Amino acid sequence: MKRFIVAGIGTDVGKTIASAVLTEALQATYWKPLQAGGLEHSDRKTVQQLAGPDCYVIDELFLLNTPASPHLAAELDNVKISLADLNFPKLHDHESLVVEMAGGLLVPLNDDGLLFADLITEWKLPVMLVTRHYLGSINHTLLSLSELTHRGITVAGLIINGEQHEPSERIYRTLYPELEFFFLPELKELNQYVISKIGQQWREQLG
Repeated sequence: MKRFIVAGIGTDVGKTIASAVLTEALQATYWKPLQAGGLEHSDRKTVQQLAGPDCYVIDELFLLNTPASPHLAAELDNVKISLADLNFPKLHDHESLVVEMAGGLLVPLNDDGLLFADLITEWKLPVMLVTRHYLGSINHTLLSLSELTHRGITVAGLIINGEQHEPSERIYRTLYPELEFFFLPELKELNQYVISKIGQQWREQLG
């Protein structure tokens, strides 16, 4: 039984595809507690399609209409989000779980200052952090790793999504020598077979 939170260094870095691979690799249950925008093609539906017919998904706690920071999307929907509303699902002892966050670690959930990082701290699950290479990504990645480390949260791995960039990876390895790397190549095709192939590789790496 393995349970992870999939978090990202920001928006659109590939958390959902990484979650699909991890869900397939672990034959895990998938859960995204909050979806803001894109409700017709939600991340839950994407993972369910890509991770295979045996993938079990848990419905979101919050479905917000606007693709925006959750605190704003919730305000526009006249919804209030509090830590007490974000109840962790009841699972079987043997059940693996992949929990996908939205946006980056310091994205606010309400105007009281509740952040996704607070939720991760509350749940005490190890984090798989998703990054991809772009101008400024080193800073965003190191800030995210620093925040998780400062909070005492275990970083189970750094998922490099897309094109590898050795100079960036070299810095991560220097500053976090114990960090395990998982690679998610740029995918020309996105289907269950491709996700399954990468999932097999990750399964061996996860042990």
